[in-house]
Amino acid sequence: MIVEQEPEYAAALFGDRIDVARAFTADLAQYGEPLGLIGPLEAERLWSRHVVNCALVAPLLRPGRVGDVGSGAGLPGLVLAIARPDVELVLIEPMERRTDWLTAEAERLGLQTVTVERGRAEDIHPDPLLDQVTARAVSALSKLVPLCAHLVKPGGELLFMKGARVEDEITAAEKAFRKARVHDPEVLVLGEGIVPEVTRVFRARVGH
Repeated sequence: MIVEQEPEYAAALFGDRIDVARAFTADLAQYGEPLGLIGPLEAERLWSRHVVNCALVAPLLRPGRVGDVGSGAGLPGLVLAIARPDVELVLIEPMERRTDWLTAEAERLGLQTVTVERGRAEDIHPDPLLDQVTARAVSALSKLVPLCAHLVKPGGELLFMKGARVEDEITAAEKAFRKARVHDPEVLVLGEGIVPEVTRVFRARVGH
């Protein structure tokens, strides 16, 4: 197995948390494929395609409680917990083997701000409601927004990592936005001039 070398720009993104990021990336490279968390080719691009991709979102988080829907391997949930120890992360994941991984890995890395909730987003009812919710590679906005909006308190935000066709997804999801009382959708492009592969984030506010 070929594991991607750490790129030069990773240390600048993680600052004094880079050693924790290195430990997570090494664990994911070792256990990710056997546990079915990542595909067989992903070790070759773990840093650039996955870890750094998620770390770029960290500055968008507010201090408070942030949910990550469909956490899977911990992308972005565990990466965000590493980069932002001032934020409480609630990792929401329905599959038991993945919640086992998330719980064990958070403990190995000493991430005391992480809570793992096993279940589907639509069945989770956080108390208190969350300040923000993130998701990466879960589903189209027309499906994802209705699943996640109820998790967020009024005035909170949805932060979904999306692909290059996110504008088309926004157009297709306008009805879902209205029904879920989601306002002010926008697309943020992160990492330009810093990393070879930018991160696109759909951000919107959850209204009353």
